Amino acid sequence: MISSEIFIIKRDGKKEVFSLDKIKNAISKAFLSVGSFATQDVITNVLSRVSISDGSNVEEIQNQVEVALMAEHYYSVAKAYMLYRQKHLEDREVRDKLKFLLDYCDASNPATGSKYDSNANVENKNIATLIGELPKSNFIRLNRRLLIDRLKDMYGKEVSDRYLELLNHHFIYKNDETNLANYCASITMYPWLISGTTAVGGNSTAPTNLKSFCGGFVNMVFIVSSMLSGACATPEFLMYMNYFVGLEYGQDYYKHADKIVDLSQKQRTIDKMITDCFEQIVYSINQPTGARNFQAVFWNVAYYDKYYFNSLFEHFVFPDGSKPDWDSLSWLQKRFMKWFNKERTRTVLTFPVETMALLTKDGDVLDKEYGDFTAEMYAEGHSFFTYMSDNADSLSSCCRLRNEIQDNGFSYTLGAGGVSTGSKSVLTINLNRCIQHAVKSGKLYPFFLEEVVDLVHKVQLAYNENLKQLQAKGMLPLFDAGYINMGRQYLTIGVNGLVEAAQFMGIDINDNPKYEAFVQEILGMIEKYNKKYRTKDVLFNCEMIPAENVGVKHAKWDKEAGFQTFRECYNSYFYIVEDKSLNIVDKFRMHGHRYIEHLTGGSALHMNLEEHLSKEQYRQLLRVSATEGCNYFTFNIPNTVCNECNHIDKRYLHECPECHSKNVDYLTRVIGYMKRISNFSQARQKEADLRYYAEVR
Repeated sequence: MISSEIFIIKRDGKKEVFSLDKIKNAISKAFLSVGSFATQDVITNVLSRVSISDGSNVEEIQNQVEVALMAEHYYSVAKAYMLYRQKHLEDREVRDKLKFLLDYCDASNPATGSKYDSNANVENKNIATLIGELPKSNFIRLNRRLLIDRLKDMYGKEVSDRYLELLNHHFIYKNDETNLANYCASITMYPWLISGTTAVGGNSTAPTNLKSFCGGFVNMVFIVSSMLSGACATPEFLMYMNYFVGLEYGQDYYKHADKIVDLSQKQRTIDKMITDCFEQIVYSINQPTGARNFQAVFWNVAYYDKYYFNSLFEHFVFPDGSKPDWDSLSWLQKRFMKWFNKERTRTVLTFPVETMALLTKDGDVLDKEYGDFTAEMYAEGHSFFTYMSDNADSLSSCCRLRNEIQDNGFSYTLGAGGVSTGSKSVLTINLNRCIQHAVKSGKLYPFFLEEVVDLVHKVQLAYNENLKQLQAKGMLPLFDAGYINMGRQYLTIGVNGLVEAAQFMGIDINDNPKYEAFVQEILGMIEKYNKKYRTKDVLFNCEMIPAENVGVKHAKWDKEAGFQTFRECYNSYFYIVEDKSLNIVDKFRMHGHRYIEHLTGGSALHMNLEEHLSKEQYRQLLRVSATEGCNYFTFNIPNTVCNECNHIDKRYLHECPECHSKNVDYLTRVIGYMKRISNFSQARQKEADLRYYAEVR
């Protein structure tokens, strides 16, 4: 006899006391629908084949009823029962979609209204964003089925069932299930330079001058981004632009940038012609696009010091046989940064996300000129990332992606080898739940975690096989055309909830031997499996994911399941975001080499400051970063946006300095990119409110 105290899991994940009468009624209705009648004995015989235990879910129970009806030879009844289930499934889906539609329309902003992967990059809530949201649940089911089937073929049903179990109970999280495309990519633009966009389905020819470069580049980025679910990085952008500026005005154009070259009444100088090109490209790419559900494309660019540039492009040759010119490129890089920083006082420009790559030696930047310029740009209020390395065999080419460069060579077909990389897929481990579950179950958490880590590598390999099959069917022209190299793209193992797991273990979250050992143990284990499953064709890395959405979800799900959560959002920092006891150097140290050694996919230190530092102070922090081995960081000082007069100020103010209104909003980074806090989801707005911005002394 089945106890009425048994709890089952409903489709929405909630628990409910099991009701035997509901099954009996459903079976009776199935018999009546085919003109028959189920006696009590018939129902008892059917139910005797059904096994229900605490924690069973509704789908499992209904599957058992179907099997039981067929086992009792009631085939027509079983068919009627299946049809009944299907009709109710369709009715539920329509009701759920209708409810979502109404809730989305009522939401305060699109990030809050989104059910699956809220994104602060979407500023406006409209019919286009709604249309993009509605099919996401279908994509999740489709992607999950594709992956499960492949996993079953490669490793057997036990492994695929275990994956579903860990996924459904939120021990792991499959990122970007709402999209069929692979994740992010740092592309080489060389195929576009020699043949335009025809190889990827476009109709534009190769650029021949500065004007066609600007228009063609925008079109190319839109096409590439439409085939990715994440960011598109163009590390060669300014190098290629510099080449076309040189063709137009001579390679030494930067020496006489104030020369008038426009014969129209506007009488524009070389510098004005160049900044007009900046404006055309940046404003075009920041426009919402239908291919990305009315959000701007995620566009990343890179700047280099002289040593980094030489390491990447010393063998590079343009189609006409010329080589890149460092002196003019250096001028153009600085001009773009200066222009973009100033332009951000005129309007909110989210993209590009910029990264300055600097080579280090003996505790300082090797290229002192670029070290000083980087500090100068920070002091002027510009918001960008800095990537520092003591060797030139790695490069941050996407938002956080640290590329372990495999080949710095040059190909006349594919261009520079070191820039074509990215992340094909991200699968994230909820460390807080994994470790708490293991301890509460009386297990040694490293053994349980090893099982999870091993499994996620198999899942990623299954994803990789599906991706290869898509390429074989001609569905991935970016790979075929050479914009991306399949073998250089990573399968990323993400981690989230590291700080919360350490807190649960009673470890102080500061720079101490116990915390350092814990971090090394966890991340070292993942790197061990990354190396175990690595082949000449498949690369793995580990990344502290930015967790714009999943950090909130993990905290919510864990709290509902009775785990300690400590806060409402799991962040991607090695320190507690609201901790006021840590100073600036402490945070650099906690994102230094002793902590990030095994994070081969990278992590970003977001140094939140209340006000801007001086150029000399920023320059000193570059030395601190080089000494501590903190290789990826940015400084966040909230910019003030007046909601009345739209004035933008680089400072963190409580009233507008122009009209003195106190109705102000703030620009800061939700993760990798700058956005109004009012465009964050409600949960992320709460998290942003808790962030501690260090006082500058």
